[in-house]
Amino acid sequence: MRKIGLIIIACLVLAGCATPRVAPNGTVTQVRMDALPTPQRNDLTIDRPYYLGPLDQLAIDVVGIPEFNQRDIQVDASGRISFPLVGAIDVAGKTPVEAARLIEQGLRAHYVRNPQVSVNLKSTVSQIVTVEGEVREPGIYPVLGHMTLLRAVASAKGTTEYAKLDDVVVLRTVNGKDYAALYNLKALRQGAYEDPEIFANDVVVVGDSNSRRLFKDVLSVVPLLSTPLVLLLQR
Repeated sequence: MRKIGLIIIACLVLAGCATPRVAPNGTVTQVRMDALPTPQRNDLTIDRPYYLGPLDQLAIDVVGIPEFNQRDIQVDASGRISFPLVGAIDVAGKTPVEAARLIEQGLRAHYVRNPQVSVNLKSTVSQIVTVEGEVREPGIYPVLGHMTLLRAVASAKGTTEYAKLDDVVVLRTVNGKDYAALYNLKALRQGAYEDPEIFANDVVVVGDSNSRRLFKDVLSVVPLLSTPLVLLLQR
């Protein structure tokens, strides 16, 4: 019976279709062959483009009014900043451009004529990716702009000398569901498939046998994959 089940799984994986109810260690409920789903705004402190979050460091400039310039202002834990004349402004979940427009509105309300404001992000702790395993400097790194898997690994100063390049797992939560995707860094570097985008709150694990164990039932059937393998996990 198990043999028949494995044959069915193999056929579906090779066909690039979803495979229901594959359950290594009772943790996997579905196999996909496309890609990790893109997080929604509620999955992230921010989405694309960059949305400001608590404790982000900003630089704010007002053209022609240098005394209003704020070169180092931090978003507080509730997602607000305080600006001259305007007072408290809720900027959490806003892009820097949207935050600048809010400041301009507040200044106009206090009779500042045609204010021109720019808001720039200096540093962030609200958008981070965790990179673990066989990398030179494991840790937490900011997600600024367009982050990909190869760039995330590069942020951790690259892989160690004996890192398992075919054993890179990305963990992600989307709409309350947990996903794991298995990638091959060597194949990525050779252009075998597109470098996947990495989002805030993702966890990248390089060369960790415990993470790869999630995929063991499928890999026992199709050990050589030319595309990423994505699993939907059970909480």
